[in-house]
Amino acid sequence: MKRAFLLTISRTAVSLTMTSLSVIVPIYNEEDNIVLLVERILHSLPPQYDAEIIFIDDGSSDNSLVLLKKIAAANASVKVISFVRNMGQTAAMQAGIDHANGEVLVCMDGDLQNDPADIACLLEKLDEGYDVVSGWRLHRQDSALKRNLPSRVANTLISKISGVILHDYGCSLKAYRSHVIKPIRLYGEMHRFIPIYAAWHGAKVTEMPVRHHARQFGTSKYGLERILKVLLDICVIKFLDKYLTKPIYIFGGCGLVAFTLAFIAWIWALGLKWFGGVSLILTPLPLFGGIALLVGVMCVLMGLLAEIMSRVYFESQNKPPYLIKKTINLDPDRRQNCQQWATITPKIRQAG
Repeated sequence: MKRAFLLTISRTAVSLTMTSLSVIVPIYNEEDNIVLLVERILHSLPPQYDAEIIFIDDGSSDNSLVLLKKIAAANASVKVISFVRNMGQTAAMQAGIDHANGEVLVCMDGDLQNDPADIACLLEKLDEGYDVVSGWRLHRQDSALKRNLPSRVANTLISKISGVILHDYGCSLKAYRSHVIKPIRLYGEMHRFIPIYAAWHGAKVTEMPVRHHARQFGTSKYGLERILKVLLDICVIKFLDKYLTKPIYIFGGCGLVAFTLAFIAWIWALGLKWFGGVSLILTPLPLFGGIALLVGVMCVLMGLLAEIMSRVYFESQNKPPYLIKKTINLDPDRRQNCQQWATITPKIRQAG
């Protein structure tokens, strides 16, 4: 009797110390992969984790949603989110993150190219003290010309521009601590840049090689057109990193360049007229100078508008333009007290 009681207590203690895990899997027209994918994920989940699997059906036109509903009805740990239409992988990732209950989140693709058996390896690496562990498809089983080469070029550019050095930003198989990824908001096609956002918030990021399998069923949803999208996304990342709180610097800088070009064009045109006898109507330089001047004025005005929008962004959310790691001997209500004092002070002065 006593032994059974102690066994019950020990099991209760283990269940209380279990870490909750959420596996997030976007699905789009993967009916041939879903059943096998669920089996492999369930088989690969470490026993020390209290796990849930969240599938996000991104407006599939095949029987993916029907299969997911049947699986969820048979297994309460499987949860399904269904979009009204195809919203894209980033939106699906964001929905999964928003509805995840786990202390640890693992994201992966639903095409069976990511190996669920690597989930345990990612979690072990996370336990070494990291906040983000990104998968690296060291031996990638894709087309060398259409997928691998553009991916390597893009990864090199992203790493150099962002300062977060990873070999494979495109690998969806990643593990995150919940407190790192929950505050991040994803838009467009920015899901591949989550490690960068996390690093901005002070997260400790690393990567590790994972297995990658050739696609067995279905067709890839990506093509060469993704290269241009990645290049544009890199521009957004660079802007957010360097100029979010001071956008006038980039717009004003472009404006100064345009003003300089306008000045040079007009001096050149006048030089041709005075020393070369070339009439102003015979050269495009005055027109070029006028256009450059207008471009410069527009850039400066856009920079001023961006400055106003930046302030609205931070102040409307009561969001400071800094991140604090920790404080020492500081009253947690100090900031609120300062704000209240800043509001009261003008009234006191006015009354005085």
